[in-house]
This record gives sequence, structure tokens and C-alpha cells, in this order.
Amino acid sequence: MEQTTSRPAVLVRCPFCSTLNRISLARAKDRPACGECAKPLLLDRPVTITDKDLDRIIAESDPPVVIDFWAEWCGPCKIMAPILDEIARTRTGTMLVGKLDTDRNPAASARYGIRGIPTLIVFHGGKEVARQVGAVPRQKLDEILDRVIAAAG
Repeated sequence: MEQTTSRPAVLVRCPFCSTLNRISLARAKDRPACGECAKPLLLDRPVTITDKDLDRIIAESDPPVVIDFWAEWCGPCKIMAPILDEIARTRTGTMLVGKLDTDRNPAASARYGIRGIPTLIVFHGGKEVARQVGAVPRQKLDEILDRVIAAAG
């Protein structure tokens, strides 16, 4: 696992070799590489999160972590996808945006009480600090995220 002493940092799983990497957000726009396989870790788009790594990513990431609980068959989830892509791109270096497929990861869905999708949960300091159920316009999501960042300040 790549170690950095610079803060804030996020924990992400490499999509190529599955190694967990701790990445300084100051390096997020520089396309940091996995410490194991040296392939790029792209933080300017939502990262895939699973039951296996969700709790550790939430606990070991310093900035806010936005998790989109979604499913492939969900129409409102498809509406939110490009909004979350844009959030990840425009807020690179300030937060981590992740997507968790509820059909493939039922344990996390049950643990966090996901009853409708999409559900967006914002975590900070290892705890849930905001939740939004259902599709919302970009402006509403930005308001939620701005409040969380201001409170984390």
C-alpha cells in the first residue's frame, strides 16, 4: 500500500490489482499511480466501492466521502450518474466520490439501511453526516456538499 504523510488523503482500491492505496488529495489531479502495479488511480471520476472495502475507506479517508448506493436497473440512478461524474471531476482534490452497487453489495446496503435508490450518503470522520434519497438536481447536491465541507472546515 502506498503511504503518504501529506494530509488530507483518501483510501482507494486500485481497479487493476485491488491493492488499497492511501493517496494525498494534493496529488489527485496528477493521476497518482498504484503503489503495487503502478497503473493510474483516477480520482476525477467516481471510484467503485464494495462491501469488502467500504468501512475502511470511510474510516481512513480524511476528507468527505460521497457514496452513491445505486443499481444498474434503476432509472433515477441513471439520471444521477452524470451529475456524480461531474461532481467528482469538479471537486477532485476536495472529496472522494464512490459508487456502490446495491445488488452486488447487499451487506453494505443492509448495514446503512438503504431502502430506496439512489441514496447518496456523505461520510466525514468515519461517520455519516448527510443523506439524500432519490434523484436531485446538481444544485441541491452541491448545497449538501458545501454544507458538509463548511462544517468540516
